[in-house]
Amino acid sequence: MTPPERHWRVETISSGALTLEIVPEVGASVLNLRAASGRPVMRHVELADVQTSSQCASFTLLPFSNRIRDARFPFGGHDVQLKVTTKDGLAQHGDVRNRPWTVTRVTDAHLRCGFDSRTFPDLNWPWAFTAQVDYLLHGPHLDTSVTLTNADTTAMPAGMGLHPYFTRQDGDTDPTVCFDAALAYDTDHRSLPVGAARPLHTDEDYRVPAPVGDRTIDRTYTAWDGVAHLAWPGRGLTLTADSAFSHLVVFTAPDGSLALEPTSHATDAFNLAAQGIGGVDMRVLAPGQSLAGAVRVTLEGRW
Repeated sequence: MTPPERHWRVETISSGALTLEIVPEVGASVLNLRAASGRPVMRHVELADVQTSSQCASFTLLPFSNRIRDARFPFGGHDVQLKVTTKDGLAQHGDVRNRPWTVTRVTDAHLRCGFDSRTFPDLNWPWAFTAQVDYLLHGPHLDTSVTLTNADTTAMPAGMGLHPYFTRQDGDTDPTVCFDAALAYDTDHRSLPVGAARPLHTDEDYRVPAPVGDRTIDRTYTAWDGVAHLAWPGRGLTLTADSAFSHLVVFTAPDGSLALEPTSHATDAFNLAAQGIGGVDMRVLAPGQSLAGAVRVTLEGRW
C-alpha cells in the first residue's frame, strides 16, 4: 500500500544528545535520528523524498517480519493466502509500515503511537491485532519498544521487527561491524531460507570486528546475543535488543547505509515451522496475548 501524496506532519522529540523525527502517518516510521552536533545516526532523509516507509530511516515490521514465500503459509489446518506485495511474488514486511498510526502520548523526549488493524478493511492479514510503539530518548540512548497484541477470537501466528538503516561513511572511513551470532541461513534467489540455520562461513563471521567494505550482504543470523556494534575512529554506536529479538538481518542497502534489523523470527518462519524446521522462533498468540520487545541504540564517543 502506498500512502497518498501529501505533506505529512513530523513529530520531533529530543534529549541532550539526540533528536528524533517520526512520521506517524507513514507507519510511525523514523524520518531522522541525529546527534546533538547534527551528525546523522541513521541515514539522512528529506521528508520531500518520502513516498513510502522504504525511504525512511527506520520502520516497524508487524505482524511479521521480512518475507513470506509466495505470500502463503499453513496454519491451524488451513492455507493462509495473503496478497502479494513484491515483484517476485512474496508478502514482505507485514502491513503497518505505510499505514497511519495514532499519536497517543508525546512529551519532550517520549512519543507513543498506537495502531488497530480493525480500522483498515483492506489490511493484508486475516487476524485482528493492535500494536503500540514507544520512542524514548534519554541521554545518548534511543529506546524503541514494540507491542503486538492478538485482538481476534482465535490464535494467530505473530512476529515483529525493526528495520533501521545506519549511516556508514565518515569521509573515507567505513565503520567496523561486530556482533556475536553463531548461525546463519542459506537462502535462494528470493532471499528465502532453504533450511535450518547452519554454522557461519568465515566471510560471514563478524564476531571479530571487521569493515563491510565493498561486500554485499543480505543475510539472517541467529544464535545472536542481542548486541551489534559499529565503530569509527573516536566514536561508536551499539544496538542492544532484548531476548524477544532472536534474529538479526544484516543488509547493505543500495544507498550505502547498513541495515541492522532485530527480528523475533527467521525470514519465512511460518513456512519453515510448518516443515518441522526448528529454531525459527515462530510465535503463536492466543486471543488477548501480546508479544513485546525493546531495542536500544546508544551513542559512544564524539558524535
